[in-house]
Amino acid sequence: MSTSLPPSAVGRLHVITDFRLQQRFSHAELAARAIAGGADTIQFREKHGGIRNQIIAAKRVRVMCNEAGVPLVVNDRLDVALGVRARGLHVGQEDMPVAMARRVLGPAPVLGASASTIAQAQQAETAGATYVGFGPIYPTRSKANAGATQGLDRLRACCDAVTCPVIAIGGITHRDVEAVLDAGAYGIAVLSAVATAANPRRATRRLRLAINEAR
Repeated sequence: MSTSLPPSAVGRLHVITDFRLQQRFSHAELAARAIAGGADTIQFREKHGGIRNQIIAAKRVRVMCNEAGVPLVVNDRLDVALGVRARGLHVGQEDMPVAMARRVLGPAPVLGASASTIAQAQQAETAGATYVGFGPIYPTRSKANAGATQGLDRLRACCDAVTCPVIAIGGITHRDVEAVLDAGAYGIAVLSAVATAANPRRATRRLRLAINEAR
């Protein structure tokens, strides 16, 4: 059964920054709005552009996170995470293996790992992942190759199969939060639900309230 860690270790509301689905806000501006709305983890995700530009953007997000006392986790890029002194790293199935990332990071930093099967989740936990990002739970337009929708039953099975926190991801809105947490998820991660919302701060606040009420 998936268990809980203190909020300081793994947050319950992970907001992923974006500058592909929307260009209204920079990564830092989006992070600031999400933090104001109640996000307790910010994940910097940038798939395009050179390493220098990624570091510059990630540093600006880190400043926002440090001022608010909110952890910054960098998606995919270990070099960026180390370069900007982020709180942690999140890797996908096509990225650096979890065990290798853990060796480089050491035991303390947060290390998240994406999984779309129970076997992947178990392997990630064994290799040293702090938490598993499981999904997509619902259809999502944030990731073109997100894979088959997992649904609540598979989410529940995943939560029962590991002891680390499971962060549900993929197509989750504030209306889905209660069902997702009831299935055993420790928290949620969202991208388009905040990034493409008319008011990202308000959208994050709705998600935060839904989590608080469900708990």
